[in-house]
Amino acid sequence: MLSELGIDAATEAVYRTMLARPEGGIASWAKELDLPESDVRKALDRLSGLALVRRSTDDHTRIRPVNPLLGLEALLAKEQAELAAHQLRVEASRAKVAETMAQFADRYAAGAGSGFQYLEGIDAVRDHIEILTNQVQDEFLTFAPGGPQTQANMAASRPLNLSLLDRGIRMRTIYLDSIRRDQPTVSHAEWLVDHGAQIRTTPSLPNRLIVVDRRTALIATDSQNTRTGAVVVENPGTLALIIALFESVWQSAQPFGTRPEREPEQLSAHQAEVLRLMAQGLTDDAIAHHLGVSTRTVRRTVSGLLIQLDARSRFQAGVQAVQLGYLPGSPG
Repeated sequence: MLSELGIDAATEAVYRTMLARPEGGIASWAKELDLPESDVRKALDRLSGLALVRRSTDDHTRIRPVNPLLGLEALLAKEQAELAAHQLRVEASRAKVAETMAQFADRYAAGAGSGFQYLEGIDAVRDHIEILTNQVQDEFLTFAPGGPQTQANMAASRPLNLSLLDRGIRMRTIYLDSIRRDQPTVSHAEWLVDHGAQIRTTPSLPNRLIVVDRRTALIATDSQNTRTGAVVVENPGTLALIIALFESVWQSAQPFGTRPEREPEQLSAHQAEVLRLMAQGLTDDAIAHHLGVSTRTVRRTVSGLLIQLDARSRFQAGVQAVQLGYLPGSPG
């Protein structure tokens, strides 16, 4: 069925009949489908709008079907471009949600009764994480930005992770794609997977996040410096948004152990994210921090994008990206 491409059942039936018997005409197609000729003409109008039929070169009074290898592939490419644009909008909204929550976090002090609690300093954050991990009964969800992990952090986390996994706690962690190029972090992620954890990666993450049993979340107040403090969230409405955000990122993230794929002539996930952050006006240093890679890597990626997009400047690259469907255009 071709309904996902915007083709209704009647129109699809007419198109398939034309493909099977292109020598026919409106009358014969209508008779074979047991449809009024007016319905067939309406279907042909819809097919024409989708560029799936055209006038015959030899006889302009006749309508012929476009080869499905050309017509349907073009429709599919359009759907893929729209999906990519939608994903970029979702990721931009995700970052804005996290930024807003961090910006106003300090207004919700402990005991305010609003389901928010502010923890100041890294020691308070670590103490609370220890409390949460002792209390977890079912599920432990994590955003782990920052790119490759330090040896000290990985070594310190192993006993805690092993304890949770041995208790049957379901652990799902999302890292940045950049960890795939760091062998120590790859080995650590493989160790987690071998012990029952689920790991995925994505080009960028909005902030450091922990969700315990879908009843408590811990969010860094400053995504640039997670040692500053964190917000404990137990407000049901806000928790629902945070969990929906995690699940959305999880669905679009790449399972660990598989290689990110892309179609020929399409941007990689890393290139697309660099392009999106460029369009937001971020500097190379800011993009590097966001993706957990070096500034040199970002500059190399930007140079490659300028070549691939046949652009002489970042501004021109942005224009080209919109025209090619890599970035959403301005709202109408």
